Amino acid sequence: MSEETKKPGAIGIPGILKGLATTARTMAKPTHTAEYPDAQPHLPPRSRGVIALLEENCTSCMLCARECPDWCIYIDSHKETIPATTPGGRERQRNVLDRFAIDFSLCMYCGICIEVCPFDALHWSPEFEYSELDIRDLLHEKDRLGQWMPTVPPPPALDEHSAEPAEIGATTRPGRLVRSTPARPAPTRATPTGQEPPPATPEPASEPAPKPASEPAPKPASEPAPEPGE
Repeated sequence: MSEETKKPGAIGIPGILKGLATTARTMAKPTHTAEYPDAQPHLPPRSRGVIALLEENCTSCMLCARECPDWCIYIDSHKETIPATTPGGRERQRNVLDRFAIDFSLCMYCGICIEVCPFDALHWSPEFEYSELDIRDLLHEKDRLGQWMPTVPPPPALDEHSAEPAEIGATTRPGRLVRSTPARPAPTRATPTGQEPPPATPEPASEPAPKPASEPAPKPASEPAPEPGE
């Protein structure tokens, strides 16, 4: 070790001065601390806060409950018969949703249930202020899940350079034209140049079918020979 480093205070004083210089530089800058809950945070548009339910779109297909890796979705339903709307028509059956609940104490917020829903009945809401003192209160039934729907942000606009959605393209695409197949011409034999084509060979006339030979007339029965002595 050198003699300068052995002197007491040779290392501590420069370090303190550097620290005070950093404090002085940041002292005049504005702070970025958000005083929550007085100041609400600015969340990104695709924040995963809570899952909202649009009950009218749910058909009780059970697809979201089967795909959930945590098994935190509970669905109960029953079938209802709809009478025929026209005379002679058949009755129909539909599923009626009785219960739809999500246990957010088990949910891992993966979003698989929202992705697999074929009828857009589940949506992400950025709301996150639903903490409870009792963990059992994190089981949200369909009435409470429906209350989150007004907080669901509208979907973002499509990029102007993106491809047209398949649903819109199917309605604006013209109908498919049915092309009639033209009749193929009869094959012709190529004729060398400078030669006349051979005359067409006439088809032989069809001979009439021979008439079947007439059967001979039946012979009259011969009279019996007279007996002697008559």
